[in-house]
Amino acid sequence: MEEIFTVIILTVFGLMLGSFAGATVWRIRARQLADDKAAGEDYDKKEYVKLLPLTKSSVRTDRSRCLHCEHPLAWYDLLPLVSWIGLRGKCRYCRAKIGWFEPLMEIGLALFFVVSYLAWPVPLDSVMDAFSFILWLIAGILLIILFAYDLKWFLLPDVIVFPLIAVGVIMTGAKVATASNVTGVLIDVAVSVTILSGLYYVLHKVSKGQWIGFGDVKLGLGLGLLLADWHLAFIALFAANLLGCLIVIPGMLAGKLTRTSRVPFGPLLIAGAVIAMLYGPTLVMAYFSALS
Repeated sequence: MEEIFTVIILTVFGLMLGSFAGATVWRIRARQLADDKAAGEDYDKKEYVKLLPLTKSSVRTDRSRCLHCEHPLAWYDLLPLVSWIGLRGKCRYCRAKIGWFEPLMEIGLALFFVVSYLAWPVPLDSVMDAFSFILWLIAGILLIILFAYDLKWFLLPDVIVFPLIAVGVIMTGAKVATASNVTGVLIDVAVSVTILSGLYYVLHKVSKGQWIGFGDVKLGLGLGLLLADWHLAFIALFAANLLGCLIVIPGMLAGKLTRTSRVPFGPLLIAGAVIAMLYGPTLVMAYFSALS
C-alpha cells in the first residue's frame, strides 16, 4: 500500500514538474534566439516572432500564455495532461493546436520518477540513500530538458548543463561522505568522468568539433559525476552507442539518414546513463557472477 501511494505521489509530481520542464525549454529557446539576433548570427525569424513574448518575461513572475494568440492561461488550462486531454490538444481561446511536446514532457518525467523509484538499485532505508535518490530526481528534471532541447535544436544549453554538473558534484560528495574507502570512490569517479567526458573531449579535439560537440563533453562530465562508478559509466557509453546504432543503421538503410546527417548524441548519452544508473548494478553483478 505504501509503495502504491509513493508511486501516485511521484506520478503527480512528475507530471507537474514535467509541465515546468516543458515551459523552461521554450523559454530557453526564446532567449537563445534573442541572443543570436542581438549578436548578428543566423536565427529562425519565424520561430523568433512566435516566441518573442517569452523573451520579455520571467518563469517566476510571468503568467503562462498561448504561443499563438498570447492569451493568458487560467489555472484550469494548466493542469498537467488533464487540460491537454480535455481541450483535445488545442488552445481554449484560439483553438490552435498545442501539439504533443507538452504532454510528452509531462508523461516522460512522470515515468522517469516512477521507474527510478521502482528500479532504484539500493533500498531507501537511510537518510543519505533517500538524499541521493532525491538528487537523482532533480537531475532527471534537468536531463529531460536537455534531452528535448538537443533533440529539437542540436544544442545542450549551459544554463541547464552547469546545474546538472553541480548536482553531480553533490551526488559524488554524498557517496564520498558515506564511503569506507574514500580513495577507491574518488578513483571510481575519476575514471567514470574520463569515460563519459574525457573520451568525448579527445574526439571533439581530434575532429575539431565535427564528430562531437563540446556540449556533449560537458554533459558527459555531469553524467560521470552522477554515476560516480566506472562500471556504470562504461555501461552508459555502451548503451548510448548501441541505441545510436539501432537508430542510425535502420535510418540509413531506409534512406532517411546519410553519412552527413546530424544525429544529436545528447539524448542517446542521457538514455544510456539512465539505463546504467537503474539497471547497471544488476548487469555488473550478473557479469561477475557468470565469470565466477
